[in-house]
Amino acid sequence: MANTPEMTAHLNGIESEHQLLDRNARYLRLWEAGEARMFVIADEHGCSLGSIGFWNVEWRGEPAFETGWFVLPEAQGRGVASRALGPMLDEARQHRAGRRFGTAFPSVENAGSNGICRRAGFELVGTVTDDFRGAALMMNEWVLDLSG
Repeated sequence: MANTPEMTAHLNGIESEHQLLDRNARYLRLWEAGEARMFVIADEHGCSLGSIGFWNVEWRGEPAFETGWFVLPEAQGRGVASRALGPMLDEARQHRAGRRFGTAFPSVENAGSNGICRRAGFELVGTVTDDFRGAALMMNEWVLDLSG
């Protein structure tokens, strides 16, 4: 449900079936190794509205977490990701093992995700362009101190 043109407009487009399977296998390996935590965002009836998670990265020369999320179109604009981000950050703080920072890299054109970062207290520290799914993607670079 997250691999549609509408859902991937800020991510350089949809993934092939092979790419989806590889990403899912990577998430499972990282979860089992304790290097990532992925969660379903569900409504009060248990229906899936999206996903949110964090994984180990190196950011500016030190260990950190990167976070990312998606919310299905019918649930967007209702604060779903913002409400999921708080408990997910609490989980990241509990598993930070020396990691001071959490990071997020939404596309500069993704107003919704950039707003979520701003409202959650992340600090915008710049922009970065990197290869993502085979093409250049310009992203805002957000950081949050997890130690406080």
